[in-house]
Amino acid sequence: MSSSTTLSPRGRKLALLVVGLCWLVVLFDGLDMFVYGAVLPHMLEHHALGLKPSMAGDLGSYATFGMLIGALSAGTITDWVGRKKLIIVCTAVFSLASALCAVAGSVGVFGLGRFIAGVGLGGLLPVTITLVSEYAPRGRGAIIVGTLMTAHQAGGIVSGFIGLWTGGENGWRVAYWICVVPLFIGVPLVWKFLPESMSFLVAKGRDEEAADLARRFDVDVPAAKAARPAAGERWDALAALFRGNLWRRTLLYWLTSFGGLLLVYGVSNWLPTMMRGAGYELGSSLSFVVIINAGGIVGMLVAGRFSDRFGALRVAALWFALTAVGVYLLGVHMALPLTCAVVFLTGLFLFSAQAMVYAAVAGDSTDDNRATAVGWTSGMGRFGAVFGPWLGGQLVANGNEDWGFTAFAITAVFATVMLCLTGLRPTKETGGAGPAQPLSATG
Repeated sequence: MSSSTTLSPRGRKLALLVVGLCWLVVLFDGLDMFVYGAVLPHMLEHHALGLKPSMAGDLGSYATFGMLIGALSAGTITDWVGRKKLIIVCTAVFSLASALCAVAGSVGVFGLGRFIAGVGLGGLLPVTITLVSEYAPRGRGAIIVGTLMTAHQAGGIVSGFIGLWTGGENGWRVAYWICVVPLFIGVPLVWKFLPESMSFLVAKGRDEEAADLARRFDVDVPAAKAARPAAGERWDALAALFRGNLWRRTLLYWLTSFGGLLLVYGVSNWLPTMMRGAGYELGSSLSFVVIINAGGIVGMLVAGRFSDRFGALRVAALWFALTAVGVYLLGVHMALPLTCAVVFLTGLFLFSAQAMVYAAVAGDSTDDNRATAVGWTSGMGRFGAVFGPWLGGQLVANGNEDWGFTAFAITAVFATVMLCLTGLRPTKETGGAGPAQPLSATG
């Protein structure tokens, strides 16, 4: 078929199948990520495992440090073994690690479980973003990525309800047993129904598999690319991100991702605790988790549509600037209805700003290095994801919750500046106006 956005009914079915299954596992990813912040007030209240606020910040960072390792390795590994296999492995890893957390008898074992879960969680997102970008109709890449990322916020909403339902001394253990469910739902469905990336199949010389998939869904096989680097040369995809003048933009993406994920994980882990410290009741503080993630779902859809029209970089920069305003206002004690509105709007801008950074990176990359580019942008951002929960823990431990909102607002301003330095336009060197479209022969 041509490079137009028109797809056959079966071609649309294929794209929906890929997005739908990836959406499901990212929902579980979001649940596992946000559940720690949702149950943390209960754990602190009942001194579960002897937990103290200063220790809680470290525990939050264990998971994000694992995510750093998972994200940095995901791009290279998925270009070797394929998208589907890595999605299955990552989902199984964070599910089994949640079981370890549920049975933990000490802070050390619980921290180990969170670290292992982080490896799976960090690897899953860049791989699913890469896969849905490869199956997105041309010109619809940002809205597809935005749609996928609504699953992350939906997982956050589920975690908020779990936090409300699982009070009591051992309620947090029940919450982590719930996080084992993906092993029995997500893994079997992905194994049976998720198709492999056709671009990957062609690049690996598996032409018959790619042709069979194309026939089943009435789409074209992607044009063959130059052979991918051999096992000892796979770092070439990473080196390509720094060739010519691309090094500057690559570093700016990484710095933006650092700020963006510091915000996402810092706010996600500490919002209920900081809001409680700001004078709100525990029930209201946990409800804010649901509200901010509901805003995140709306934000993903709005940002994705705007980005396909005006550019993901421009939207992400504006969204980070508005996030700075929203997070700062959270430190001001207001009437509950007004606070809920500010929390919702903050979520609308916060989570989708980072998602649009991923969309911009995917659109700026070639088929041969897209997974590596998204994976390393996510991976470098994980340094911020490690620092954010630790920072929140130190502020709460010292009774400086209000300063947390100011610190996170400054971080949002930093991310805005980094994106503005890119020029807010796609680079011309890669020719990447949007994610490549494997459903056509254009490549």
